[in-house]
Amino acid sequence: MDNSSQVIEEFLQSGFDLKKHLCNYLDLSLEQIQKNLEVGLKNMAEMHPGSLKPEDVSSFYEKEVGTAHLLDLASWHLGSSNYIADTIRMQILHAHGKVLDFGGGIGTHAIAAAKLSKVDNVFFVDINPQNREFVSNRIKSLGLQEKISVHRDLSSTGDVKFDTLVCLDVLEHLPDPSAQLLEFLERLSKKSIALMNWYFYKGDNNQYPFHFDDEILVQNFFLTLQENFLEVFHPLLITARAYRPIR
Repeated sequence: MDNSSQVIEEFLQSGFDLKKHLCNYLDLSLEQIQKNLEVGLKNMAEMHPGSLKPEDVSSFYEKEVGTAHLLDLASWHLGSSNYIADTIRMQILHAHGKVLDFGGGIGTHAIAAAKLSKVDNVFFVDINPQNREFVSNRIKSLGLQEKISVHRDLSSTGDVKFDTLVCLDVLEHLPDPSAQLLEFLERLSKKSIALMNWYFYKGDNNQYPFHFDDEILVQNFFLTLQENFLEVFHPLLITARAYRPIR
């Protein structure tokens, strides 16, 4: 039975109970959570060390950002709910079988995918330990622990071949996104689809200091993408796109 409309409605109403989950996880009142959400992006940007080297990216996200990233992502997902809802609609169009949610953050897309009848299992991957713990708590609260597993990195998912890749607003944070595309390619099944976007831009006033935008990096990324993936049309007017691996 198609429950796609219900999934969208649940997200638009509450972000899948996001504020409630934040209150429980951070042991804060709803009023305190609301105040933190209002400055989420600003607080996260202020944590940037100024000259983050590519080789230090993993350590920074794993050991230093703490719960600030949770609040930043939550603020964005709730404040841009119509856009996020369209990315969930894209999942509804394409997601099936075993789903990899790579860099899944606060778990919005993993939760949405797990609610779809065409999806068998969701593998949530995120390097940030607070994100993983928060999402583990969320899926237990929502009764989805049998359908979603939580992992630190792609290697810890074993040798699973994924039918769907979800990698949204992640690639611009990676020092070598081209290499990540090739790693994805190795783990995708024959009839898989990849749902991806990117934002290789630091902003006119450096408002996105965590993004990489080096010209050579971006050029190599698009060359790798074009050599290995074929775009699949979807009718949603958003930056996220769908791709099939070229075999």
